[in-house]
Amino acid sequence: MDKEFVEKMRESLINLKKEIISTLVAGNEDFKEIVEGMDPKDFADIASDDIDRKMIETLGTQDIKRLKAIDNALSRIQQGKYGLCIKCGKKIPQDRLEAIPYALMCIECKSSEERRNR
Repeated sequence: MDKEFVEKMRESLINLKKEIISTLVAGNEDFKEIVEGMDPKDFADIASDDIDRKMIETLGTQDIKRLKAIDNALSRIQQGKYGLCIKCGKKIPQDRLEAIPYALMCIECKSSEERRNR
C-alpha cells in the first residue's frame, strides 16, 4: 500500500482518537478528572493506557469498540499489515479505508460476518 496514503490514514486515525477523547472529556466530569490527573503524555495515547476502571465505566460501548478498532489499525500500520483484510488477506479498497480508516475487513468479509451474527 502507498506509504503516503498509509501516513494520511495514520493521521486520520490519531485525529479520530483525539476526537473521541475530547468528546468524552467535554461531556464527562469523571473522565475529565482522570485525564487531568495523569502525567503529561501524548494526548493520542491516553486511551491506550490502562488508566483504571473508572475510565472504562465512562466510555460508551460504541466508543470502546471504536477506540479498540483505532488502536488495532494503528498497530497494523506499525506491522506493515494496514489495508489487508484480517479474514481473507486481500487489499481493502482505499475508498473503504477513507470512509472507515479503522476497517479491518474487506466489504465481502465484513458483510459475511454481519450475516452470520444476525
